Amino acid sequence: MTKARFDELIHPSTRLSLVATLTAADWAEFAYLKDQLGLSDSALSKQLATLEEAGYVATERRLSGTRRKVRARLTEAGREAFDGHIAALQGIIADANAGRRDGAGASADADPGADAGPGRAGEPG
Repeated sequence: MTKARFDELIHPSTRLSLVATLTAADWAEFAYLKDQLGLSDSALSKQLATLEEAGYVATERRLSGTRRKVRARLTEAGREAFDGHIAALQGIIADANAGRRDGAGASADADPGADAGPGRAGEPG
């Protein structure tokens, strides 16, 4: 079972989408990732470099005819980090749903300024 661990490196939406896309493939071509995620060459390169520095992604540069092609894959560490991050997010959602079912938290009918003193929220201006 994967240990739930929130990962700040993966969490930003662009990286989360990139890593999620890479989980579905052995290797993914740069052009495919760029199109799937709607990123510029430089933005995708930066995200891949950040993930590669962390050991989450491996890239391979190869020649195809006269063009240089780049492809990427998730490493085992990247897959474990992603799985742990997803487990942590699922835990957060489960806790929030449990709180809702238990009636925890502020009531929707509560006046947020009811206890406020003079000149605070809830006081006529």
